[in-house]
Amino acid sequence: MTDRDRRPLPLSVRVVLGVLGPLLLLGAWEAYCRISDVDALLLPPPSDVATSLWEDRSLLWDTFLITAREIAFGLAVALVLGVVLAIAMHLSRVVRATLGPLVIGSQAIPLPVLAPILVFWLGFGIAPKLAIVAVICFFPVVVATLDALDRVDPDLTRLLRTMGAGRWQRLRWVELPAALPAALSGAKISVAIGAIAAVFAEYAGTEQGAGGLGHVIQSAQSGLATDRAFAAVAILAAFTIATTGALALAQRLLAPWAHRRPGDSP
Repeated sequence: MTDRDRRPLPLSVRVVLGVLGPLLLLGAWEAYCRISDVDALLLPPPSDVATSLWEDRSLLWDTFLITAREIAFGLAVALVLGVVLAIAMHLSRVVRATLGPLVIGSQAIPLPVLAPILVFWLGFGIAPKLAIVAVICFFPVVVATLDALDRVDPDLTRLLRTMGAGRWQRLRWVELPAALPAALSGAKISVAIGAIAAVFAEYAGTEQGAGGLGHVIQSAQSGLATDRAFAAVAILAAFTIATTGALALAQRLLAPWAHRRPGDSP
């Protein structure tokens, strides 16, 4: 592959292609629902979902704000916790050997088992939902950050060591800047699973009048309002795409060196 092949597409082209993909999917979905015998209670056409988005906009907006807050705060906790844990495991072999198996094992706990326990401990408010999102999201951040810390150019660390830099100075000036893009990449991965975790957390238990999109999906499915359930899912998908894009922008702004190619001007 040549350098020209690797060159990113212009922004206008990326926007057009990014819109074209969903439009093609929606068109094929609508056509399938119209020409097949599939029941709208099982798979509503996009036109019905769009109608629900408009008619239920007040309910969907209010519940979206609740779920978005759970995902955003849970992701922030996961990012901080994941970076701190990755640094601790990078600096100490004892910490890595002790906590490594626990970090991996935490991801094997099924949400239906974890959620009721956290609800029992923390109540039916936002706290257990934040905890669930954070527990599910921190693993990609830890793995990506720790891997980046371990792959720092040893020549740079040796150079700083010969200049008299201490351990924390090497961490501050070389290792953390190198790990920042990876931490944000881990956060981008976490956004999608964070949305799923938030929905499952809301399934487990919701305070009266404080339900998010997960509660809407659960209620809509029970009431055979499948179009409303799909509308809630569409909002979650749009939020995930927007949040991932915001994290990608933050990655470019905070770590521009990670996106430079050979021959690019600094």
